[in-house]
Amino acid sequence: MPTKVHLAQRPEADELLGRSPLAALIGMLLDQQIPMEWAFSGPYTICRRMGTDDLDAHEIAAYDPERFAALLSEKPAVHRYPGSMAKRVQQLCRYLVDNHDGDAEKLWKGVDDGKELFKRLNALPGFGRQKAQIFVALLGKQYGVRPDGWREAAGDYGEEGSHRSVADITGPESLAKVRAFKQEMKAAAKAGG
Repeated sequence: MPTKVHLAQRPEADELLGRSPLAALIGMLLDQQIPMEWAFSGPYTICRRMGTDDLDAHEIAAYDPERFAALLSEKPAVHRYPGSMAKRVQQLCRYLVDNHDGDAEKLWKGVDDGKELFKRLNALPGFGRQKAQIFVALLGKQYGVRPDGWREAAGDYGEEGSHRSVADITGPESLAKVRAFKQEMKAAAKAGG
């Protein structure tokens, strides 16, 4: 059953994110150096430009790299850096094909331990510690994927009632709170360094 999310703040993009584990992973991958809604709308835009209703890791991995970069670069671009992000999306999909039969959900399906879930996500191309922790929190808070220790594996992002990341966005109000938190963190970092 699809999950109801509000990450892209666009019903059609959020519907895809709610039913496609690969779309959610790609949205998380794209979530850097651009607004969150833009990042999480990216998978829907890629679908539309590929002429399909769903994303397929095999198809994306096999796509001609120049054509895929051009697809992400069409106006409006999927990302501020569409060429480099096209490479990252294809690397992610190749990894899924090589290690999980192209099925993104196999990263978390049947995992009984938050540490193992974090380890699997942290191993993904384009994912580092922070991105993996945020995705663990997103899976736990919004997708119902809650192996033992998931909150601990998510670090501060797993904290109940927090507004730190995309994992906490359930609508426009929580998006505003997450944005305010991020601005506070940037200001504190700037003041401290």
